[in-house]
Amino acid sequence: MSEANNLELDMENTSADRVVVKITGADRHSFLQGLVTNDVNRLSDGLVYTALLSPQGKYLADFFLVPTDDAILLDVEAGLAPGLIQRLSMYKLRADVAIAPTALIVSRGVEDAPEGAFTDPRSASMGWRAYGETNMSQPVDWDALRVEHLIPETGVELHGDSYILEAGFERLNGVDFKKGCYVGQEVTARMKHKTDLRKGLAQVEVAGEAAAGTDITANGKVAGVLHTVTDGKGIAYLRFDRAKGEMSAGSATVTLAE
Repeated sequence: MSEANNLELDMENTSADRVVVKITGADRHSFLQGLVTNDVNRLSDGLVYTALLSPQGKYLADFFLVPTDDAILLDVEAGLAPGLIQRLSMYKLRADVAIAPTALIVSRGVEDAPEGAFTDPRSASMGWRAYGETNMSQPVDWDALRVEHLIPETGVELHGDSYILEAGFERLNGVDFKKGCYVGQEVTARMKHKTDLRKGLAQVEVAGEAAAGTDITANGKVAGVLHTVTDGKGIAYLRFDRAKGEMSAGSATVTLAE
């Protein structure tokens, strides 16, 4: 049975929204360094936020790499975990690497970080993350915090059609342009150095009721899509050339946040 299938069986008995995968072996650093968007050497400073892309440069999964003495842990959204393990196993070839799910629990909070916790590398405003056998998470309105700091969420703002630069990965410390080659690097580098981003995520003001997934229109043309909405603000994916002035999302009025 494959590692991915083993993980699917393990997840049938848990309601956790995150899975922690353990990567061991003498080649674990070089293996990951050739695949992910960020510099694995940054693990010496704490958590590393990164992504795995398709060869065409599109998003497949985002996750945190966690340093330990004898392994690298990978903290990923539960629904993406089986496919991610399957793809990593495909790339493994003859590398001295082993990939296995763990029973570790991901805890999160914004105050009074427990011993051994790590600061969220995307933004200090996103608090801390910790890994252990018990749940130490604090009650936090994470959607409101994400909208306030324009932090995309796996499966919401981040999906299979996403490009990580449009999703703000440079601002979120999720990509390194000096580390060398990785899967999808050529497309990402071209977007960075040869073009101005014409589309991307932005914070918007929302006056009225509008559901996530509603098209945003401007002057009768589709200008983007509304994603997370909370307390009159939202995260939207926009065409910047059309996202001007007052826009509409259903019956709601949408404007770019100042």
